[in-house]
Amino acid sequence: MYEYIKGKLVDIKEDYVILENGGIGYRIYTSRNSLIDLNLYENATIYTYFVVREDGVYLYGFTTEEELEMFNKLIMVSKIGPKVALGILSTLTPGQIVNAIRNNEVDILCSAPGIGKKTANRIILELKDRIPDSIVVDEENILTKNNHVQLAIDGIMTLGYSKGEVLKTIKQLDLNDLDAEQIIREVLKRLSN
Repeated sequence: MYEYIKGKLVDIKEDYVILENGGIGYRIYTSRNSLIDLNLYENATIYTYFVVREDGVYLYGFTTEEELEMFNKLIMVSKIGPKVALGILSTLTPGQIVNAIRNNEVDILCSAPGIGKKTANRIILELKDRIPDSIVVDEENILTKNNHVQLAIDGIMTLGYSKGEVLKTIKQLDLNDLDAEQIIREVLKRLSN
């Protein structure tokens, strides 16, 4: 129904953002990887997927079309709904998921919350033929970095900082070779200035 929504990002929560467009605030559930790409009070384009279920109406969205495309593929797998797909995309990038599927790397998929060996094998089996060979993925493994970043975000937020200001500050850092503790130190140093 909605391909994308452009608007001003007025709030960032744990698993969703509020994007204002035309006086309407859209609650859009998203992944941690997309949250890191967004800046509070700036204009953004979010590629969306609209869901109507018995228990409500939901809007899921991502900062890249690749992430939305992977979300659409994941929810085609039997017994994987939008929440589980978001959990996978919060842990792994679309490129890492493609690599895991192509190389039968069950353990990589199992690193996502709620994904056991059976589900990981089902993802590989059901999506292997649906990923075109033309997709070239970045081989860089940023899973460790994402885990460090998420630990840092969680740690700093316990000190009373909002997710928006923490993410904005983290984006200014060169995250290469930084563990969670170092990220926390750097962010707190910048936030206290």
